[in-house]
Amino acid sequence: MENSNMLEYAHTAIDYGIVGILVLMSIASLSFFIERLMAYKSIRLDDYETKEELELDLGNNVSTIATIGSNAPYVGLLGTVLGIMMTFYSLGDVGAVDPKKIMTGLALALKATAMGLVVAIPAIIFYNILLRKMERLLTTWDINSHKHRG
Repeated sequence: MENSNMLEYAHTAIDYGIVGILVLMSIASLSFFIERLMAYKSIRLDDYETKEELELDLGNNVSTIATIGSNAPYVGLLGTVLGIMMTFYSLGDVGAVDPKKIMTGLALALKATAMGLVVAIPAIIFYNILLRKMERLLTTWDINSHKHRG
């Protein structure tokens, strides 16, 4: 019975740990997205001497959102793999194999992959929206700088 309690604790820790990491990734992605949108609305293109300076300011935290979007499915997959391992390990302790226990364990393990995708999809959408806004601001800066020179 001691081993069963340890397995249950490990399974719970893995489940909450992976879901917790994914929730933090989701919150970070959303907060960086909102911060960037607010920054883009308040940006004054005339304050920049060079396009490179503008690019540096526009790119803050954008790569972090892309990193979250590209890695969230892997974090979810890690949770799934660990959950499946725990399910099979717990089956080794029991003499008779209960198909219901196997299916329940596998279904719960797949939850982590689904959560990873739920975090990744919006993060990639956020990244693409910000990339397009960056391109528009840089193009506007180019147009304005040519007007001032000409």
